[in-house]
Amino acid sequence: MELHTLTIHELHGLLVKREVTSRQIAEALYKRIKAVDGRIKAYLRLTEDLAFRQADEVDRKMTRGEAVGDLAGIPLGIKDIMCTKGILTTCGSKILENYVPFYDGTVIQKLKRNEAVFLGKLNMDEFAMGSSTENSGYQVTRNPWDLERIPGGSSGGSAAAVAGHECVAALGTDTGGSIRQPAHCCGIVGLKPTYGRVSRYGLVAFASSLDQIGPMTKDVSDCAIMMNAISGYDPSDSTSVNVEVPDYRSFLVNGVKGVRIGIPREYFVEGMDPDVEKGVREAIELLKRVGAEIHEISLPHTEYAVAVYYIICTAEASSNLARFDGVKYGLRSQGHHDLMEMYTRTRARGFGKEVKRRIILGTYVLSAGYYDAYYKKASQVRTLMRMDFEDAFQKVDVIVTPVAPTAAFRIGEKVEDPLQMYLSDIFTIPVNLAGIPALALPCGFTREGLPIGLQIMGKHFDEGSLLRVGYTFEQNTDFHLRQPASIV
Repeated sequence: MELHTLTIHELHGLLVKREVTSRQIAEALYKRIKAVDGRIKAYLRLTEDLAFRQADEVDRKMTRGEAVGDLAGIPLGIKDIMCTKGILTTCGSKILENYVPFYDGTVIQKLKRNEAVFLGKLNMDEFAMGSSTENSGYQVTRNPWDLERIPGGSSGGSAAAVAGHECVAALGTDTGGSIRQPAHCCGIVGLKPTYGRVSRYGLVAFASSLDQIGPMTKDVSDCAIMMNAISGYDPSDSTSVNVEVPDYRSFLVNGVKGVRIGIPREYFVEGMDPDVEKGVREAIELLKRVGAEIHEISLPHTEYAVAVYYIICTAEASSNLARFDGVKYGLRSQGHHDLMEMYTRTRARGFGKEVKRRIILGTYVLSAGYYDAYYKKASQVRTLMRMDFEDAFQKVDVIVTPVAPTAAFRIGEKVEDPLQMYLSDIFTIPVNLAGIPALALPCGFTREGLPIGLQIMGKHFDEGSLLRVGYTFEQNTDFHLRQPASIV
């Protein structure tokens, strides 16, 4: 038995039976990281001293006979966009290369209260802007299934670390697909919760009306455990919604009899990889065989999703990233003659190419002459897209689609063509624009052996239905049990 390959619920079982200690689990994970991360490059920094202190505290509690929760002693990875007190938090950007927060974000506080063990901070596209983790200011993360391919983005470090068994589970963030698309690329489970379900306090903002924190795990059961830990109302976050949080483990039921599943015709488009389409359609047939009702539906404004998203998210990024100017924290350029030159040099040196591109686009669409033509119009179309989902959910309980049109592409393949890169998120973006939850989980493999993800979308605050359908699919397949051969 190799501890690093086990799930949260499997390790918890071993801990409560006293067959293993939390320190032994942490040691096994660090041994794994040292063996494979030189090739995968999922971590930006490790926090070994903190991890072993946390593990030892859990072991002391258990020695005293005290009860521990599902996450106690479990080693997790944290995407480097969440503020962690006393630990460098860079957002994958040179402009924050020296930023050490003086507080923990709410999700970090919750994980600490649940006595999880923090292994380190994970690589990402700079400020979460990207679909491949090639936009990191520090390193390119590689896909454990094929080291020449991308792990997805922006939570590529989180996905690669989970798939490569470099952590038991991880936190990611999803602004336009940044949890689900990497989960698809790396053959793991990723959940983008309803907007407002998980506090964003302490999350460094990219696009405030779209960003959401969520779990990335080895199976659906672990996803439910993580959601129990991080969900809930937070008065520190003005966008947090005070809705009761269920025990998500109660939805881990093997059965979908009578569940109405919608299949939107707009999500099976020309140019899709035939292997991806085949894998998703076979997954739909399996759900039908085990009792689900399949209905074709329409989400007619889907075609505008990418255009609307790249107006709204760049506008919000332009506003949010104005704070990084070299004055209060982060990088400050030297040798300037006046304040304006310091601003210009700092931002020119600190931001990468993709971040600069989005700031420029966002500033343009918010400018006096173009606000109505672009931002206002995009906001109106966003409302129409939300209404599409509301209409669809009158007829069905969940919606099932592909996560992305293709499997993981090769590193460098789309770097020079931003539009092709943006189209990687065509099936995930509508979820963020509507604020609804969506789950990604493995549903097959291409002929080249690359994972394929299935996306399950649900009504606002109905993550439970996603977990039920996902768990049922998982119990009737073995895709989540397969291991990447490239790093064994």
